[in-house]
Amino acid sequence: MFRMNFPVRTLLPLLSISALTLLTGATHASAGKPPVIEITAKRFAFSPDKITLKRGETVILRLRSEDVTHGFFLRPLKLDEEIPAGQSTDVTITPEQAGTFTTICDHFCGANHGNMNMTMVVE
Repeated sequence: MFRMNFPVRTLLPLLSISALTLLTGATHASAGKPPVIEITAKRFAFSPDKITLKRGETVILRLRSEDVTHGFFLRPLKLDEEIPAGQSTDVTITPEQAGTFTTICDHFCGANHGNMNMTMVVE
């Protein structure tokens, strides 16, 4: 027969924390993952059309194209990504320069391609 050598009241908080971790999927390792910002490219716009980032904080930009191949270009932050048609591309970025920037699509995607841009603010 198994016999506990400590009071049940000691075990209950541990079981509660374990159950909470299992239910929420929270782990110590996942706490350090950067947040993901989803950006969709579709003729002839990015959605959202404006995002705000914090200088020095790492984020993952999940770029997704709903139709044709698009580009995601922003020279000051050294971004130059291709977003293949119907696919996603993840880009990890830690912006070090504060300011307001315009990201453009640098892959010709049709008649209104020149108007396809979004604003990225780094505070």
